Amino acid sequence: MRILVTGGTGYIGSHVSVDLLNEGHEVIIIDSLINSKASTINKIAKITGKTPLFYQDDLTNYESIQKIFKNHGVDLVIHFAGLKSVSESVEKPLFYYHENITGTINLLKCMQDSQVEKIIFSSSATVYGDSEAKERTETMPTGQNIANPYGRTKYMIEEILKDVCASDPNFSTVALRYFNPIGNHPSGLIGEDPNGIPNNLMPYVMKVASGELKELSIYGNDYNTPDGTCRRDFIHVTDLSNGHLAAIKALETPGFKAFNLGTGTPTSVLEIVTAFEKISGKSLPYKFVARRPGDLAEIWANPSKAKKELNWKTKLTIEDALKDTLTFLENHQ
Repeated sequence: MRILVTGGTGYIGSHVSVDLLNEGHEVIIIDSLINSKASTINKIAKITGKTPLFYQDDLTNYESIQKIFKNHGVDLVIHFAGLKSVSESVEKPLFYYHENITGTINLLKCMQDSQVEKIIFSSSATVYGDSEAKERTETMPTGQNIANPYGRTKYMIEEILKDVCASDPNFSTVALRYFNPIGNHPSGLIGEDPNGIPNNLMPYVMKVASGELKELSIYGNDYNTPDGTCRRDFIHVTDLSNGHLAAIKALETPGFKAFNLGTGTPTSVLEIVTAFEKISGKSLPYKFVARRPGDLAEIWANPSKAKKELNWKTKLTIEDALKDTLTFLENHQ
């Protein structure tokens, strides 16, 4: 199949692009490079022996995105493109609503114009909001008490996709609700390497381990958790990528479907730091700072639906993710 991957040079998008190419699919990537690097295309080619077609563009540019669709017979879309920092979304809500929602609407309009009726959407566990239930299942309500604009954009996009499916009996959507991806490709060539100061835990850890940053800031140590730090469901990006390939088959049935992609087991930020120190043999300086606006104390997935309906489950551990992180770090020093 010819698959359009938006945000395909980003952290998760690049891993999925590699897996798609290795499975024999043709890949077209659109990425604005606002939070990624063009050199990732060459790294994808080095891993797979195949070079994806690449367009540097932003989904808010409707006319240019429309031309890409008209020039290529796209079979389905995997939609990663979007801004993703919780804290930045609190500071710049209009920027997030414009980029994430307007961009997705433009994408869907281009799909309709070209009669492309299948999309996998990179969603998030944040759509569940600040529920009393720490374990999240797909049967839970979404959109209630979402703590930040980033999460609300994911929820709103899911609702838009539901409406599109309701209006078109042939349209098929799979929303994959990620928990906390970590780790990197075992080759050490591609991984989580954002531009600027990182917002996610592992790239911050890598910059401290490499000496680029003095110490890791842990946001809050007074949460109601065993060690006072946030607990998250950390999933190896390789397992997460495999979930997208498994979801392609689910697109054969029209309508909206949502799946959690997680391990089902929470790990605290402090536990990640301790495990990294053990595996690397290096001390990782850190300090506790004030909580970030919008952060939840703990959240993890119930991934049983994905296991049952997609025949997917995680295979890799936190330790595997940290080892691959060290390999990536060694290749980029």
